Amino acid sequence: MMRRRTTLLTGCTALVLALGATACGSGEPVAAGGGDKALDGRTVSVAGVWSGSEQKNFQKVLDAFTEKTGAKTEFVSTGDNVSTVVGSKIEGGNAPDVVMVPQVGVLKQFAEQGWLKPLDKKVQGTAEANFAEVWRNYGSVDGTLYGLYFKAAHKSTVWYSPEALEQAGVTPPKTYDAMLKGGRTISDSGLAAFSVAGQDGWTLTDWFENVYLSQAGPEKYDALAAHEIKWTDPTVVEALTTLGDLFKDKQLLAGGQKEALNTDFPGSVEKVFGPEPDAAMVYEGDFVAGVAKDQFGKDIGTDANFFPFPPVGDGEAPVVSGGDAAVVLKDGKNAEAGMALLEYLATPEAAAVWAEAGGFLSPNTKLDLSSYGDDVTRATAKSLVEAGDSVRFDMSDQAPAAFGGTKGTGEWKILQDFLRDPSDPKKTAAELEKAAAKAYGN
Repeated sequence: MMRRRTTLLTGCTALVLALGATACGSGEPVAAGGGDKALDGRTVSVAGVWSGSEQKNFQKVLDAFTEKTGAKTEFVSTGDNVSTVVGSKIEGGNAPDVVMVPQVGVLKQFAEQGWLKPLDKKVQGTAEANFAEVWRNYGSVDGTLYGLYFKAAHKSTVWYSPEALEQAGVTPPKTYDAMLKGGRTISDSGLAAFSVAGQDGWTLTDWFENVYLSQAGPEKYDALAAHEIKWTDPTVVEALTTLGDLFKDKQLLAGGQKEALNTDFPGSVEKVFGPEPDAAMVYEGDFVAGVAKDQFGKDIGTDANFFPFPPVGDGEAPVVSGGDAAVVLKDGKNAEAGMALLEYLATPEAAAVWAEAGGFLSPNTKLDLSSYGDDVTRATAKSLVEAGDSVRFDMSDQAPAAFGGTKGTGEWKILQDFLRDPSDPKKTAAELEKAAAKAYGN
């Protein structure tokens, strides 16, 4: 996502106009260009996890940046192991200028390694004007702003087949208990209630986080995310108990626990919105809509819709989010032009490019909701923005990658084991604490 004539200049004068006076040492912020293609001749290299349609749509943003400033861009997909790939590129002397970081924990790691440039004053000012404080906090380490959250995910959405609910006589629930009750009614009508992607451990962390945030509240959530309280805390055991009641209920899970453990995220969406549905609902983020639409041809709002993850017990409805933050690496060959890209990404103009393409939410409060292509996406975006500072970032993404972001280990594996056998929440809590203490170093 996120024009006029090209001016040929030489020497420091050209660099000043292209990149702002910082390039010649004055300390002034980098400029993204005023439409005069001031960055002609520069190339900004960008690394991120995106591939497929996400990479294609982000390229539209980069192309708009090129049209505005003249700077060329190169995007490299890192896969899920961002920190490993970026670290090896830095060691090899081939650091990208900008990295789209998908985890708060990784952003913190990069900052502590000394890899990042703080955002300059102009980008900071735009971020303060356009983003809620919570997003700036998640992009900061020890009070210094390094990351600009460009793309967000709303991870408190339960997606459903309107036809399946209508046939079972079930309406979108307002409470967690009502959701399970409605699920059993759906099961009685011949279709499983939920499709769960247990093969992907990250989906199970999202289930836990929504239950925990609603049940334990935001202060406990923040404390657990920072490992200021242990995973053996009674609130964790309570949330695991709540989640275990769902996992062990054969009426609620499509194919039971065994099939859930063999179902990945796209497969979980297919079980609800594919040609031969097995379930009526799938919990995951707003990005479910993209899979339902692009892979299964569903009309969002008619064939597929969502309701907010309902409040658990006496708690509030949770709003858990994730997102990708743009950071600038010190060792990039065009770090100054990289900062200009971040200046552009901070604008509603940039966000509108991807919003119009679809499969995207922005935390930018200045983005006109009409930029989104359908009413359902507008509703999820509105919910995310209006949540303001009550949004809580995905807890596992805030953790060290060894605990919260690595396949086959840490929280991902322990919750998969819990899905397989949810009979002992206290034991699972103890295992989580042991893994967390090792990863956090305390």
